[in-house]
Amino acid sequence: MVAANKAAPDKQKPKRKSWVPDRQDIIWIDCNPQVGREMRDTHPFLVLSPRIFNEKTSLVIGLPMTTAEYNSDNPFAVVAGKAKGRKTGQTSYVLCHQPQSFDWRLRKAKAHPLGALPNALFAQVCERLNQIIQVG
Repeated sequence: MVAANKAAPDKQKPKRKSWVPDRQDIIWIDCNPQVGREMRDTHPFLVLSPRIFNEKTSLVIGLPMTTAEYNSDNPFAVVAGKAKGRKTGQTSYVLCHQPQSFDWRLRKAKAHPLGALPNALFAQVCERLNQIIQVG
């Protein structure tokens, strides 16, 4: 009896899921081109849309973030804590009055070092946004 040659199983590395932004994540997004008073250049962006939507559509719906001090008395800006990086120590604001959508793949979005907004702050942002658009 001749032994059958058994091929060694393929030693493939497990497929790593590619990064996709998820609800509550803070990402870097390039807002250019812009018009008028819209934000321009690359900014942190709070993701509102869920990962499944973002993955299937290549779009991300969310709110821009800024450290512009004039937002300290903006009733639609939520304080998100202190910025990191070159703006360390400055107050960071989520601008609830500027919901936007972007093609995150074409704009080469990437994860922000802050990771995700804490649950309590995210709930506050959603409440403020709901005051404007009254979703539910």
